[in-house]
Amino acid sequence: MDDKDTLHRYLRAQRTSLAGKLDGLGEYDIRRPMTPTGTNLLGLVKHVASVQLGYFGVVFGRPSGRDLPWDAENAEVNADMWATADESREEILELHEFSAAHTDATIEALPLDAPGVVPWWGDRRDVTLHQMLVHMCVETARHAGHADIVRELVDGSVGSRRDDPNIPTIDWPAYREQLETAARQAAAGSTRP
Repeated sequence: MDDKDTLHRYLRAQRTSLAGKLDGLGEYDIRRPMTPTGTNLLGLVKHVASVQLGYFGVVFGRPSGRDLPWDAENAEVNADMWATADESREEILELHEFSAAHTDATIEALPLDAPGVVPWWGDRRDVTLHQMLVHMCVETARHAGHADIVRELVDGSVGSRRDDPNIPTIDWPAYREQLETAARQAAAGSTRP
């Protein structure tokens, strides 16, 4: 497997993990803001789908032909980070799949050293496909990690996927209490009981 295949495989895995965080939840729970800055599951999926279209469409002269209303100049601030009541889960997931297919086609069509231009990056605007693949892997993994935490806050579900939780089976309340004790001891200036 070459570098491009490896990066592409990791990007696909992170996309799947991110979208899977919506599984089994109702409309309220996929949209509800779980942090002071409003982080929510459906918004994370919408955001990743949106930026992926930019990075693997516009940047490489391969526009998707899909207009995103939240990218318009008069759109609400941060409109790509949440879904309106009129935007359905199905629409956002379809956008995520469309974005993935468009991105996959760009990755497959171009060599790793293919040049691109990110107009919104200023002095760092000149990039390669390799750089954008690494960037998108990191961006998607970062938001998949956000989704892991948000999903745990919503209903206690943890792990990468239902069929691969990637989390040990332990007594979580006791483990959490152990961490709380260590944190309090450290804050008090002592690590000894």
